[in-house]
Amino acid sequence: MNIEQGFGIWITGLPSSGKSSVTRELVKKLEAQGTRVVVLESDEMRKILTPEPTYSPEERDWFYRTLALLGALLTRSGVNVVFDATANKRAYRDHARALIQRFIEVYVDCPIEICRKRDPKGIYARASSGRATGVPGVQASYEPPLRPELTVDGQASPETGAKAIVNKLKNCNT
Repeated sequence: MNIEQGFGIWITGLPSSGKSSVTRELVKKLEAQGTRVVVLESDEMRKILTPEPTYSPEERDWFYRTLALLGALLTRSGVNVVFDATANKRAYRDHARALIQRFIEVYVDCPIEICRKRDPKGIYARASSGRATGVPGVQASYEPPLRPELTVDGQASPETGAKAIVNKLKNCNT
C-alpha cells in the first residue's frame, strides 16, 4: 500500500503574534474543503512532553527536536500537520523542514509592541516582573525566518492570514 505523504505547515512568530488565531482559521478552512489536519500546538504538547517546563535552552532544543520528529512521523503516515509553535530558533524550524518532505514555513509578522499589548497568556507581563525567564523576544532571542514560504501580517485578521496560507498550499502543490 502506498500512502501519500501529508504536508507540514509551521506557523511561527513571537508570542502573541497571532499564530494560534491564524491556525484556528486555517483549520476551519482546510476542513471545510475536506482536508483534515492535526495541530501540534506547543502549549498543549508541552503538557504531554514537558509537564513541568523549565524553558531552559536544553529543554527547548529537546522539545522542538521532538515536536519536529512527531510531525515528520505523522506526515510520513499521510497525516497533514500544522505546527502552532514559536520555535524561537531557525534551527528548530529548519530541522522540521529537513525531516518533512512537503513543508511550508509561515511567519506571522507582528511588532513586539503589539504582542505585548495583546498578551492573552500574560507572558510579557510575567517577563517584565521577572516571574518568567527565557521569553522569546524579551530574554531569549527570536530568529525570524530568512526565507519563509509565506509571511502574514499579524495585525490583519486571522482569516486573511488563513486564506493566504490556503492559497499558498494550492500554488505549491503541497
